[in-house]
Amino acid sequence: MTESSVHPDLWPAPSASGAVTATVTAPGSKSVTNRALVLAALAAEPGWLRRPLRSRDTLLMAEALRTLGVGIEEGVGPDGTGEAWRIIPARLHGPATVDVGNAGTVMRFLPPVAALADGPVRFDGDRRAYERPLNGVIDALRTLGARIDDDDRGCLPMTVHGGGVLDGGPVEIDASSSSQFVSALLLSAPRFNQGVEVRHTGARLPSMPHIRMTVDMLRSVGAQVDEPETGGEPNVWRVAPSALLGRDLTVEPDLSNAQPFLAAALVTGGRVTIPDWPERTTQPGDALREIFTEMGGSCELTDLGLTFTGTGRIHGIDVDLSEVGELTPGIAAVAALADSPSTLRGVAHLRLHETDRLAALTKEINELGGDVTETADGLHIRPRPLHGGVFHTYDDHRMATAGSIIGLAVDGVRIENVGTTAKTLPDFPQMWTGMLEA
Repeated sequence: MTESSVHPDLWPAPSASGAVTATVTAPGSKSVTNRALVLAALAAEPGWLRRPLRSRDTLLMAEALRTLGVGIEEGVGPDGTGEAWRIIPARLHGPATVDVGNAGTVMRFLPPVAALADGPVRFDGDRRAYERPLNGVIDALRTLGARIDDDDRGCLPMTVHGGGVLDGGPVEIDASSSSQFVSALLLSAPRFNQGVEVRHTGARLPSMPHIRMTVDMLRSVGAQVDEPETGGEPNVWRVAPSALLGRDLTVEPDLSNAQPFLAAALVTGGRVTIPDWPERTTQPGDALREIFTEMGGSCELTDLGLTFTGTGRIHGIDVDLSEVGELTPGIAAVAALADSPSTLRGVAHLRLHETDRLAALTKEINELGGDVTETADGLHIRPRPLHGGVFHTYDDHRMATAGSIIGLAVDGVRIENVGTTAKTLPDFPQMWTGMLEA
């Protein structure tokens, strides 16, 4: 009897028999989908969202907005092609209960929305969600005029007592643990009576591309935003009160979720194409072009998408990932297979993600024979011959894909609860095996 039959939640990660050559269509971006849902729900008129990501996190966001009174009709677009959701704004109301699961975007983006509802809105979620900080959003909303019951925990569960309106105005927050604290306030700010002025007062902000994404998407629906990137005051964002426009938005492919497939080309010396890779984007995953090229591959961006080609050799890297922290698990997996050491820096905030990703990566790679040391703000990885074993995921989708990358080159890797990838990457096991079969 095999271990996988005794523990059916263990997925045998397939190893590659040769160079992978495949075209893999990445599903839509979770970050774009959930921001677009919030903005469309707060708009003054209906809008369309084309090619949305259908995953646990986005379905939780959609269901939460429906609970507050927003109409979301799932079907095909007005031209009759492709999946599209029609979002119909409505007066927000409670009482309601929002299940955030373990989705950072839901637990952080929706409390400001709930403050605009009439009535109480309770927020609850997975056990791990209770451990993830919300104090940045909670304290800021109280400063802006909201009433919130959280028993002074600064985390879930909590209740936002919506009054139908929120004064808004200036607020100082420390968002050094999550850029989502800033994005959460900005997304709803056009509906605040005074808009908002968010001033970050803490250490260096992580994941700045996600804030740039928020600003770009706000501007695309008619909001007026003053921010550091366009000559504004450093660490200060201002959003004026205004009506938001209903738009017809097409969601970009999720470039971070394309990471394991690009990594397959690097690890196996193969060639993988991701169609529709945007020429310009605020997604952090776009940094993979430079990072994976430095680690030993090459890429070409054409009208058809991005084609990445590996050489069969993987080089170590010394890199600051503070702006693209979500890429760390996949980069760590590739680095464990490299021909020289790697240092991944600037990602202390990953200790507060779906799991403590730095501790989890250290433990799981070392359990397979690796040599990973956790540092104050990242990881130092010294490649060693790896062997098979169970790769635990801690219900973290990016841990599951990291283990799968290692499994390409190491026989006998078994991924615990690979189904957790449904959080942002539906059907990952089928996509992975399909890539290898291609």
